[in-house]
Amino acid sequence: MSDVLFTNLVWIVVVAADLAIRIAALIIVPRGRKPTAAMAWLLAIFLIPFIGIILFLVIGRTKLPKKRLALQETVDGMIAERARGLDLTPRRGLWPVWFDNLVIQNERLTRIPPSDGNTAELYGDYEGSIAAMTAEIDRASTFVHVEYFIVSFDATTKDFFGAMERAVQRGVTVRLLADHLSSTRAVHSKETFAELDRIGVIWSFMLPVRPLKGEIQRPDLRNHRKLVVVDGRVAFMGSQNLIDRTYNTPKNLKRGLKWQELVTRLTGPVVASVNAVFLGDWFTETGEQILEENVPAVDQPRASGADALECQLVPSGPGYAFENNLRMFLGLIYGAERKVIITSPYFVPDEAMMYAITGACQRGLEVQLFVSEIGDQGPVFHAQRSYYGALLDVGVRIFQYPAPFILHAKHLSIDDDLAVIGSSNMDIRSFNLDLEISLLVRGRSFVDGMRAVEQHYRDIGRELTREEWEREPLSRTVFDGVARLTSALE
Repeated sequence: MSDVLFTNLVWIVVVAADLAIRIAALIIVPRGRKPTAAMAWLLAIFLIPFIGIILFLVIGRTKLPKKRLALQETVDGMIAERARGLDLTPRRGLWPVWFDNLVIQNERLTRIPPSDGNTAELYGDYEGSIAAMTAEIDRASTFVHVEYFIVSFDATTKDFFGAMERAVQRGVTVRLLADHLSSTRAVHSKETFAELDRIGVIWSFMLPVRPLKGEIQRPDLRNHRKLVVVDGRVAFMGSQNLIDRTYNTPKNLKRGLKWQELVTRLTGPVVASVNAVFLGDWFTETGEQILEENVPAVDQPRASGADALECQLVPSGPGYAFENNLRMFLGLIYGAERKVIITSPYFVPDEAMMYAITGACQRGLEVQLFVSEIGDQGPVFHAQRSYYGALLDVGVRIFQYPAPFILHAKHLSIDDDLAVIGSSNMDIRSFNLDLEISLLVRGRSFVDGMRAVEQHYRDIGRELTREEWEREPLSRTVFDGVARLTSALE
């Protein structure tokens, strides 16, 4: 075969393969995807066909493997069985119809019912929240459940690890779940898990990606939950990971970055729901059902009076058929009558969320957004910025938390008596790709505490005005737009 003929043959094969990829992409990619995500993937595949198709094959599937989905169904069934006939919301008749319907939706999606008689305390002090959890572990008598996206043994968490060690020495069972990729990439990861082994904690990775062991899935589907349960009587959850607030990385230390978080301490029947999420994740990762460490909601002490809170836990993630957290957020914003205040470190909303937020402004509501002045993840930060212009145009007030802090807290408050706190960002990743946990709270006392936190954000930060935004250089806004396109790759 002549060189010319061989070269022509190669070109024919390449062109045919390129055409086949494009045709196949038009057929396969749009199935079960939102139009924005489908268009982003098609754009990537058409512009860079071979690289694009490889990326699609690696990270194009937004659901967990069938085995894990089956385990999630088993967990949902266990929760539903334990909750059957349980009615711990005596004040439900006082709820607005729209809110009652929202709670029904949450329960249908997660099998977790609401409950009354709860208490919740907010911690905005990074070291203070770890100290509070450490103190509770030192009071543990039966079990401790710890679950974090990132776990690290360092100067900030050493007392927490010490409390776990003392608990083990007292005969308390301590179990810990850590997201595999995120925790193993953290500084001192080998020392962290060696320390867990040394002190006798029973631990497991969440969503491990270890192809040689047959553990294969989309690598960026992660368990982003953060929670601690002690004896089934008290729980903590929020935005904070179990690591120093600098994350100990040379890059962060050089920039002087520090994370600002918000954590809540819970008592009452809702603790059983937080514990159920842990037990479900433990079962999914280890195949072990821990029946003796399940404390039913009816056995929890219940608060009364004006400070008693009505709560419902809403887990979400790729193990569920629907975007549980997104649907709850949308329902709350559409139900709001006076005020919507959003705090999210990574604010990259989908079209539905943008319609809800801008629609709230157009209905005459006060809408505020708290974000960081600087970002720790360049592409996400620029994608976030691409929405500022549209938000400012309709009247959303944007407040920026000052450098060198990263405002990593994740919460939402509606009117005077509704709030959500948890691990979920207002971004496409948290809606579709990460396992999250959010707490819906109805109670004026809790929202009053949230309002104090929000006022601190205003006092320490500054408001971004339309005039300032219009002075942004074209180069930055162009980069913002490109980052926004890539953010839709679900």
